[in-house]
Amino acid sequence: MLMLQTAAILFAIAALGGLTMAGIRFARGHNPPAWLAMGHGLLAASGLTLLLYALCTSPVPQLAMAALALFLLAAMGGAVMSLAYKWRQRLLPAWLVIAHAIAAVVAFVLLGVAAFA
Repeated sequence: MLMLQTAAILFAIAALGGLTMAGIRFARGHNPPAWLAMGHGLLAASGLTLLLYALCTSPVPQLAMAALALFLLAAMGGAVMSLAYKWRQRLLPAWLVIAHAIAAVVAFVLLGVAAFA
């Protein structure tokens, strides 16, 4: 459970960066700075790696497996935003930012229930 809880904390910190980036995208109408996107991705990838390690090495609730699947979906959305839009200096599409956020929030709730319930 400690690994799941630590992964949840890493995702919570990454979520703060995600909220900041969404605020920049929607309030200012331009992409967030690269350093913020990279930090967000690094923290989320760390949480994802720890969650995957926990799933491979110890028995965990089924909700944690569902959270992993949704976090992987969110990670794919983040990679698309980074490589197809930010890298080419194109404005991130609002629908993709929102879809990425929804997948991550649902995954975070599932992980939170699995780790702290």
